[in-house]
Amino acid sequence: MPRTAIMRLCISNGHLMQSILLVRLSAIGDIVFASPLICALRRQWPEARIAWLVQPECAALLDQHPDLDAVIVCPLRHWQRLWRERRYRQLLREVRALRATLRAHDFDLALDLQGLLKSGVLAWLSSARERIGLGSREGSQWLMTRRLERGGDARRIGSEYLYLAQSLGLPTDDFAMAIHYGEAETVFVEGIIRREGLGGGYAVLCPFTTRPQKHWIEDRWSALARRIRDELGLIPVLLGGPGDRAAASRISDAVDGPLVDVTGQTSLTEAAALIERASLLVAVDTGLGHMGIAFDTPSLLLFGSTCPYLDTTRANARVLYHPLPCSPCKRRPTCNGRFDCMRLIETEEVISHAREVLRA
Repeated sequence: MPRTAIMRLCISNGHLMQSILLVRLSAIGDIVFASPLICALRRQWPEARIAWLVQPECAALLDQHPDLDAVIVCPLRHWQRLWRERRYRQLLREVRALRATLRAHDFDLALDLQGLLKSGVLAWLSSARERIGLGSREGSQWLMTRRLERGGDARRIGSEYLYLAQSLGLPTDDFAMAIHYGEAETVFVEGIIRREGLGGGYAVLCPFTTRPQKHWIEDRWSALARRIRDELGLIPVLLGGPGDRAAASRISDAVDGPLVDVTGQTSLTEAAALIERASLLVAVDTGLGHMGIAFDTPSLLLFGSTCPYLDTTRANARVLYHPLPCSPCKRRPTCNGRFDCMRLIETEEVISHAREVLRA
């Protein structure tokens, strides 16, 4: 879609922009990347009602955002289970209920940030008068009134969302990711800091994510934890989900000395609060890792099979990435489980860059 056509749409401040829907159902990192759009839309249309449609597991990232008027939950996984169980009538009732909720907002504009069939269908169900799809595919482009190619500098974090904002004529002079949480999360983190003696500084380690080809070598995490403690004077803190507990225990058991393992013991926003207070974050390509950049926490991201960005926009955050001819393989590794690109990241390299981001 021509940029001028979108700008003509968005320069008008009348009825067209009274109510706006953002559709990005998941995942954690993608929602963090897209979060600057909320403030950009609010600055452009201060009186507009802005809502976000999201899956339940990610809703907590948005619930506390001061510029969002509503967070609407789409129980997509629950619907998929109903479909598998052939409970079609209940599924239809629930889809109709969500459609009624969306239409009650009388959206003028829906922005499908995901660009997939599922997100496109939901944007279409909203009956928004204007529906703009970002890189719409899988047939979702036919459900949009307009489609915008994904653009921008792919080396920059969240570049496609910055490009969308620029194409919409939104203010982008302070286009920064933002995560918000409440007083309960602050109290939770202060309790951990007191109980575990983390007042002198701690480093959050996030070794876990959804696909094995995105993982760093497990025994290097224990070596890194020891060196962070002994050489940088920071107590290592392991973060992850309930399914990561066994791997976290192996890493913890291999560390001789203080290490705090809260894997599977925090909510998403409690983990965010821990990351914000940390002196250092080291993570693989995972949503928790991208939070460190949003919070301006000194951060190192270890990338191999994926490389969503190299420019973090912050002097105290860096991506360690050693591309090979097969990089990035994404979901189709060809190395027979060796994960050579991740093995090229040595513990010494991580420690060296950690010192640099801490100084920055």
